[in-house]
Amino acid sequence: MVFVLVALVVLALLASVHRYVWRRFVGDTTAPGSTLRKVGTVAAFVLPLLSLGAMTSGRIGAPFWLQQVLAWPGFLWLACLLYMTLALLVGEVVRPLLGRVLARRDAAAARTEAGTGTSVPAAEGAVATTASGTRPRTEELVPAGPPRPAEPADRTPATAPPAGTEAEPEAVRDAEAAARAETEAKAAAAAPGIPHPSRRLFVSRVVGGAAAAAGLATVGYGTHNVLSGPSVKRVTVPLAKLPRAAHGFRIAVVSDIHIGPILGRAHTRRIVDTINSTSPDLVAVVGDLVDGSVADLGSAAEPLAGLRSRHGSFFVTGNHEYFSGAEQWVNHVRELGLIPLENARVELGGFDLAGVNDIAGETEGQGPDFGRALGDRDRSRAAVLLAHQPVVIHDAVEHGVDLQLSGHTHGGQLWPGNYLAELANPTVAGLERYGDTQLFVSRGAGAWGPPVRVGAPADITVVQLASRQA
Repeated sequence: MVFVLVALVVLALLASVHRYVWRRFVGDTTAPGSTLRKVGTVAAFVLPLLSLGAMTSGRIGAPFWLQQVLAWPGFLWLACLLYMTLALLVGEVVRPLLGRVLARRDAAAARTEAGTGTSVPAAEGAVATTASGTRPRTEELVPAGPPRPAEPADRTPATAPPAGTEAEPEAVRDAEAAARAETEAKAAAAAPGIPHPSRRLFVSRVVGGAAAAAGLATVGYGTHNVLSGPSVKRVTVPLAKLPRAAHGFRIAVVSDIHIGPILGRAHTRRIVDTINSTSPDLVAVVGDLVDGSVADLGSAAEPLAGLRSRHGSFFVTGNHEYFSGAEQWVNHVRELGLIPLENARVELGGFDLAGVNDIAGETEGQGPDFGRALGDRDRSRAAVLLAHQPVVIHDAVEHGVDLQLSGHTHGGQLWPGNYLAELANPTVAGLERYGDTQLFVSRGAGAWGPPVRVGAPADITVVQLASRQA
């Protein structure tokens, strides 16, 4: 029931966001019935369907080729939707400001035009033309004919205007009235606060175009971050119980590889090559290796057999393994040469290395068992724990763990997702201390969903243990 309710909320949110994006990108910038509006409306229906297909095809057991077809456009659209929506929300602030600037400019231009306009009286015997382009009535014009005899200079015509004034032709009065009406119309159209269709369309297109460019550029940058492979980070962690002989021990920590319909064999090979280039003493794969079954992705994981380190490579499950057949994957990575730590512990030269199953395994009766992994150990020895999710740190503190290595958070993966990740995890990325236990959280080497990372670059971290006795 809870799952259904969450699904309905997510669908309602997606529908609302797509409606808003359609209105700003299509409804406000195209003419009703135009080809662009029709194309934009079709895209507003098709793209979210692709996204839903990409998110659900693996869970419902769709053929792997169909998962691959849906994954790229469906997941990339989700990333585009996020950043174009954020850009449009910023544009909501810019939109009225830009409209007022344009209105003031138009009003100033109209006032300048009105102030410099002049009226030219019609010449005697000429036909004046009004601002509307119509031919005015002129009662001063007379038919052509023989000239009248000149009036005596001392005679005053009965129709002469009063002394000190001159006749104003009706044509001139009509022209001036039309000019004033046109100027007032321009000023009214340019007045701030009064919507003007052409100005509103211009603002919508400028803001929409800028938002689309910003969103697509951000997604392109984030996609490049993922496809170019993870970078190497290094961090030194001092452990009070670590003996001098183990000082400088290097653990290559990699999490959240997420081999799947998008990130395949080439992605795995890049990660293996990067890890091997650090010449680690030990490799720790801390969960979320895959997004799919062994049947579909077994060959994509095969490059893991090429991992090289002095003390071997170890693996613990993440929540996504339990979506993909955890038991089959544990067996498969064992065949590839990795050592699964299923609520188990091994003793190395200078410390104990333990691993627990992910808490998602509780639904299958295979959840974390700290007592089994750590309960009977010698607490005078340093202990390093591999656990996919940081939230088990309090169990690690209770069992005297010196260092917990985790992933799961992706560092937020897509900004501002890091703020949401902080609500659900004690640490989102990096090294922090909880009592006598230190917790290091990797941002991960891959990506879930959109193959995009913004503000949370992929990494492989070499954790170097330091002895305080050295």
